[in-house]
Amino acid sequence: MPVVLGAAGLTAAAGPASAAAAAGGVSYVALGDSYSAGLGAGAMISSSGSCDRSSDAFPQLWASAHHPASYVSVACSGATTGTVIASQLSALSASTTLVSITIGGNDVGFSSTMETCVLSSTSSCVAAVDADEALISSQLPGELSSVLSDIASAAPNAMVVVLGYPDLYDLSKSADCIGLSTTDRTDLNQAAGELDGAIAAAATARGDAYVDARPAFAGHNICDSRPWLHAVNFLDISESYHPTAAGQAEGYLPAFSAAAAG
Repeated sequence: MPVVLGAAGLTAAAGPASAAAAAGGVSYVALGDSYSAGLGAGAMISSSGSCDRSSDAFPQLWASAHHPASYVSVACSGATTGTVIASQLSALSASTTLVSITIGGNDVGFSSTMETCVLSSTSSCVAAVDADEALISSQLPGELSSVLSDIASAAPNAMVVVLGYPDLYDLSKSADCIGLSTTDRTDLNQAAGELDGAIAAAATARGDAYVDARPAFAGHNICDSRPWLHAVNFLDISESYHPTAAGQAEGYLPAFSAAAAG
């Protein structure tokens, strides 16, 4: 049975691999995109190059706190389901007991859509979001199924924790928040929610653990007084909409830790 972590905590029991993260015998591999790599959290690891891995990313923080027998992160900014399959799965083996992954946003072009919404008109933003939503409903489910199936084949003894993405904006405070229009923000949040829905469905179908990141970030979205996500940064557009160090440590880390301990 899958684990789903949300506002009410663990709502179902995991399978036999759920005890994998209980002690120091864990062999942990972090896969995925920039949300797992830690882009936006600072403390970049120079050897990670363009993958932009951070020592303040939640996988590294979890490993530092739990001292697994082995740990490696191959998460990389810009990763898609295809690039995870092509270049990250080699880090897995039959001895891997715990895997985490954030994936899906780049498959539907969400990063470029957010840039469109920042740099272009509301009508252009709405059109870009509509295109993303079409991909979420059509091609993404199959891509997610493929990557999760391949992870299971490469790491047959591992508990797999699939984490979703947070809401970007607190829409209740949009009227007093500078930047994008409320229409842009509403459409971006809606698309993020549909993306999470597709990811949750794929994880649940495979019996993997799914972590809903939205409750963890509630009250700390863009437009809140203490956001855990970067607003638009014109000096470094790539870090826009990514978790800050606090978002990694106070948002993703506790949510992942609870699922991994399930």
